Amino acid sequence: MTDQVVHSAVQPFSARATLPWAVGLCVYAVLLAVGPRLLGDPDSYSHIEVGRWIIAHGTLPTSDPFSFSMHGAPWITFEWLSEVIYAAVYALAGWPGVIAIAAAAIALAFGLLTFFLLRELSPTQTLVMVIAAVILSAPHMLARPHVLVMPIMVTWAAALVRCMDREGPPPYWALPLLVVWANLHGSGVLALGLIGPVVLEALLREERSAWPRVILRWLPFTALAVAASCLTPHGPEPLLMPLTTLGAGSALAWISEWRPQDFSHIGGFELLLLAGIFALSRGVTLPVVRALVVIGLLHFALAQVRNADLLAMLAPLYLAAPLGRNFGGPTGVDAAGASCGLNLAAFGVLIAMSVAALARDIRPAPAITPQAAVAQAGLARTERVLNDYSFGGYLIFAGIPTFIDGRSELYGGPFIDRYNRAIALIDLGDFLKLLDDYKIGATLLTPQTPAIAMLDRLPEWQRVYSDDVAVVHKRREVAPK
Repeated sequence: MTDQVVHSAVQPFSARATLPWAVGLCVYAVLLAVGPRLLGDPDSYSHIEVGRWIIAHGTLPTSDPFSFSMHGAPWITFEWLSEVIYAAVYALAGWPGVIAIAAAAIALAFGLLTFFLLRELSPTQTLVMVIAAVILSAPHMLARPHVLVMPIMVTWAAALVRCMDREGPPPYWALPLLVVWANLHGSGVLALGLIGPVVLEALLREERSAWPRVILRWLPFTALAVAASCLTPHGPEPLLMPLTTLGAGSALAWISEWRPQDFSHIGGFELLLLAGIFALSRGVTLPVVRALVVIGLLHFALAQVRNADLLAMLAPLYLAAPLGRNFGGPTGVDAAGASCGLNLAAFGVLIAMSVAALARDIRPAPAITPQAAVAQAGLARTERVLNDYSFGGYLIFAGIPTFIDGRSELYGGPFIDRYNRAIALIDLGDFLKLLDDYKIGATLLTPQTPAIAMLDRLPEWQRVYSDDVAVVHKRREVAPK
């Protein structure tokens, strides 16, 4: 009797009950503490402005309304729901609210990841995996649409992995998640791609004679998943958006988040990669399908920096069950559920941290905010400003038509490549031709841009403003003869 009382008293505070909340709240607290770090990307500006445009017009744009170089070109807002959410939060609570909603989504994703890993791993093993995931994801923790979809991505992947671990039926309950995913972010094709490994592993477990039964089991689910992913204002078009972006080819190398991993100096990604290789050398083996999934995620992370968070959030889910079988899974106490009191207490802490965060005065990074340059040089009244790529988001936010911004799917590879080669003076003559082709009246570039030295020497151009963020040149007016 006494043992039963003790067990019931301990159960609500087991690792499975407390650890997901602890991880989520810790991640949330850290992200709130480093709040401006989440606003270090210029696209945070533009996503809010796109959301404000949608709210103001009551519809979604089908052509570009924000630039002068591509004005009127076909363009869709494939992340429209995220942009409306960010715009609404900004209207209610300003930049602190934007940080709070982004941090909450990231924290929820890691809390869910912890919860799902604890089904197969011990608390210590789970914490190791989650800490590694945090390190890998940290560079891409930004107030942008992709973080809002992270909890959905983790839940969807965990549902599919659960089918692999338990040889269960398709998770039809998870299909509504795809509707939200497809409208929050343009990575919905990834959700569909994750169905493939489940089906493949199910086929490999069965005799060939049973393959038709397996296919018939998963075919309706796959068809409904595709249909759910197409339930957007643009139909199935957002599913093709990753292909459109990747179609920019080598021009994406000019954009930091699309570059391959840099191993010229030791970083978290390299250390974790070496640790994984060491683990494999110690005899850790994976089922073939799981190994292929992890290799695929690793390839994406090596090919583009921005994909490291996919490796961070998804690979642990595929590794958990095999590692749990090799090294021991959760104990009976670890598997206990959370109590209502614990949930309420954690929720209260969450609310308190959010209120404290909203009271802070937080703004985006100065390096992407040429506010002083725009104001002092009167760029709001200047037509056709050739801007630095990193200033595009702020100009959209300020209502100034851009030459270029973060929408690589709009501009395309040749345009991006020409722009970067021109301002880097790789092709000197093309820089001058670019200024004339687009009838540029002013330039807004970072102080390190090679083109600035040339503009200083051109008699028809005059430097009118400079600080440590931006330099502005204006074309001199030609006196009438």
